[in-house]
Amino acid sequence: MTTTDAVRVLGATEGRRAEILRPGALEFVATLHRVFEPRRRELLAARAERQTRFAAGELPRFLPETRAVREGDWSVAPPPDDLRDRRVEITGPTERKMVINALNSGARVFMADFEDANSPTWANMIDGQVNLFDAVRRQIDFDSDDGRHYALREQPAVLVVRPRGWHLLERHVLVDGEPIAGGLFDFALYAFHNAQELRTRGSGPYFYLPKLESHLEARLWNDVFTFAEDRLGMPRGAIRATVLIETILAAFEMDEILYELREHSVGLNAGRWDYIFSVIKKLGHRREFLLPNRSQVSMAVPFMRAYAQLLVKTCHRRGAHAMGGMAAFIPNRRDPEVTSAAIAKVRDDKEREAGDGYDGTWVAHPDLVQTAMDVFDATLGERANQVDRQRDDVAASAEGLLDVRIPDGRFGADELRNNVAVALHYVAAWLAGTGAVAINNLMEDAATAEISRSQLWLWAHHGVTLDNGETVTSALLRDVGREETKRLSEAMPEHAGRIAEAQTLLEETAFGRELPEFLTLPAYDRLA
Repeated sequence: MTTTDAVRVLGATEGRRAEILRPGALEFVATLHRVFEPRRRELLAARAERQTRFAAGELPRFLPETRAVREGDWSVAPPPDDLRDRRVEITGPTERKMVINALNSGARVFMADFEDANSPTWANMIDGQVNLFDAVRRQIDFDSDDGRHYALREQPAVLVVRPRGWHLLERHVLVDGEPIAGGLFDFALYAFHNAQELRTRGSGPYFYLPKLESHLEARLWNDVFTFAEDRLGMPRGAIRATVLIETILAAFEMDEILYELREHSVGLNAGRWDYIFSVIKKLGHRREFLLPNRSQVSMAVPFMRAYAQLLVKTCHRRGAHAMGGMAAFIPNRRDPEVTSAAIAKVRDDKEREAGDGYDGTWVAHPDLVQTAMDVFDATLGERANQVDRQRDDVAASAEGLLDVRIPDGRFGADELRNNVAVALHYVAAWLAGTGAVAINNLMEDAATAEISRSQLWLWAHHGVTLDNGETVTSALLRDVGREETKRLSEAMPEHAGRIAEAQTLLEETAFGRELPEFLTLPAYDRLA
């Protein structure tokens, strides 16, 4: 434990961690907390108040009070040189070997993830900062137990960091007796230690911002950036950020979000998995927003298509990058047929994105970088991006964004069981410290686990009849939960305790009358 003036670090601080948590860094952390924590709490209260209105029958809409922003003639700042071409970005947690592999993958950008692909154990959060400190300075290496040595190659990917969302806390660090916001903590340590070093090397402190629900939340981040630039001696606009549009509410405020961050913005990303979860969470109490099998909720269905195309139109009109989302399919090096199918599905997904006008896309595995690169190379050629492609054919429509009709929607008993199994498997791994998990040849993270558990709640809430004739009830979900817990525990006996704990969490967050806002909040209480 480390203590400075009014800052208490409750986690272990031995070795390299002491370097990351030195007094100057903690002072910067504390200052950000004191300046911005009251506004963060106000914005979270506004989220709750807005949800109350949705429960009373209101639907999301384009804000009349920001019409001038949507109709105005303005642009975001031009991108820095090393972010002009982002045709393929790879994402993953900040574990040391994974950081090296991602930076060496051939992707143009690596998004180092402190959020959905990460389990926020104290070790993961602080050792992740150590790993990024070393990566920035090109001094990161790793020796595995099998004798292999990992080190950076020439011209690694550009490093971008995703801090935690506004709703999450870091309970191991107390400022004036209060836990600090996880996102502020992640941002503060990375910026404090690396911002000037990155600028010296011709890059900069670049970020992905998750889970925003309004332009006011983007304004808060913008003010954090401006404050940090002043404190750390950087010019305005040195910090740059891409915002994940992964909530239905943010989709109605894309122009406004870019506007608030216009000095610091480099674009928006279509965070598709959390977006689906958001639709269920915000509107799933209404039967017209009942979604069928997860496999049917593709990017081709009306509400996803409307969102994806509007994102491109909005970004390109403002001179910002439109970044495509994650295809969850991953290769299996031991099964060529699975790998071939995964590559075909990823290629189809990326061809659609490139054809829609996206400037780049995400992959979750190094073996998929070349597939995505080939698609965007064919579209972009020598161009760095296709921001000049305006989508004037796309109209902003609330009806389109809320059109969740899916022809021949199915509600499968196998799909329900799979949702239970995936949620149990993922949560057990998360509680054990792993935030990105390959399950059934899909890369599952917190976002996809949220879809699984929220869809279970959704089907029970509306009493869906499955394809085997059963009606989904809380009792049925508990029965299936017990069966899958037993099956997984027998298959993975070394994880039986975590699986049982995951069952308890799933019953608390998916099988009851209400749908808690985030699975990771009660899960973190157990982790911390």
